Formats: sequence, C-alpha cells, structure tokens
Amino acid sequence: MGEQKASADSRRQFLKTATAAIGAAIAAGFAFPAVVYLIGPVLKRQEAETWIPLGPTNKVEPGTPTLFRVTVERQTGWITATEELSVYVLTENGREYSAMSNICTHLGCRVRWIDGQQEFFCPCHNGVFDKQGSVVSGPPPRPLDQYPTKVEDGQIFILGGTDRG
Repeated sequence: MGEQKASADSRRQFLKTATAAIGAAIAAGFAFPAVVYLIGPVLKRQEAETWIPLGPTNKVEPGTPTLFRVTVERQTGWITATEELSVYVLTENGREYSAMSNICTHLGCRVRWIDGQQEFFCPCHNGVFDKQGSVVSGPPPRPLDQYPTKVEDGQIFILGGTDRG
C-alpha cells in the first residue's frame, strides 16, 4: 500500500509539473510577440541618413530661389506621420545647390520669395531674409534653416534626418 501511495504521489507531481510547463510555454507564446510588437520599433536602428528627393535640377532657374514641396513619411517608434515639407532651392551656377526651409525662425510662419525685392518675406511680423536665408530685418533670431544637398542623375536631394522637423 505504501508503494501505491508513493507511485500516486510521483504521478501527481509529474502531472503538476507538466501542466505548469505547458502553461508557461503557452504564456511565453503570447507574451513574446506582444513584447516584440511594443518595443521592437524602439530598438530598430534608424537610418543615419535619409536623402529626400525634391525634383529635377532643370526646374531651378539660376539666381532665383525655387520652391519644392514633397510629402515625407516619418516613423517615431510605432507611430508613422506624414508631413509636407517645403524647401527653397537656390543655385547661382547650375552646379552647386543650396536648400533652405521656408519656415521663419521667429514663430514658424511660412516665408515667401518676393522676386521684385530679391528677398524672402515673412508676413507674420515683417521678417525679411536675403537670398541665402540670412536675416536682413525684423524679429527672426537666426537665418532660415539649411539642408545639406546632393545632385544625382539630374535630381536634387536634401538630407532629412529623423530629428529634423
């Protein structure tokens, strides 16, 4: 009788252990994908450089800033946002290009190029910038933001990192 009780106890212990192991495996099967979903985008390495295509170089008339508008998709963690980016591109010689934001550095209003006066004007508080984006007058505290540029196969690209707004 003592042997039967010991055998029943060991069987019972085996079933408890097997049930706990199966339950742990099922829990891990659900938990692992959930954890990967939640923290995966945070751990994913962001590209160090993101070159954004603006358009063809032949659209830019030498000596006159040309406005380009592009739609950019940015991902922060697992949130994806689409935004429109507006950039003025300038060339004096058709070989070297500079790109600057059309956002005033004072309060974030949009600047526009006034061809007759050869300057950028911000209508919010009368901020004025020269052709290269430097402050001429008004309240802006600094020049227009500049973007690094490159030209490949007749297309203009700007560098738009993940932290650039």
